[in-house]
Amino acid sequence: MFQIHGVLDLIFWILAIIAFGMSIWALVHALRTPARAFAVAGKQTKKLWTIILGFATLFSFASAVGYFGIGLGQLNIFAIAAVIAAGIYLADVKPAVSQTGKGGNSGPYGPW
Repeated sequence: MFQIHGVLDLIFWILAIIAFGMSIWALVHALRTPARAFAVAGKQTKKLWTIILGFATLFSFASAVGYFGIGLGQLNIFAIAAVIAAGIYLADVKPAVSQTGKGGNSGPYGPW
């Protein structure tokens, strides 16, 4: 017999895995970016972003493994906040800090 709860659990588990990957991607980028780039871009400090993204990674991991019987085990406010924090970093902060230091030798038609 087809069970709707099994399909929904699978969908939420896949979404939790995607959220965990997104949090890891944001955390790794924040760790590899120099602290000066955050100040030049006018964003919060590197230390604050690594703390926020560290907690986001922790909560999204707990949400992802919760479907195996350990961890939080359900979609909750912490998992949603983790996705929001990683999304803000990837959509707003990452492009701003990535532009830092790319000035260099560029002419009117590109770098030379």
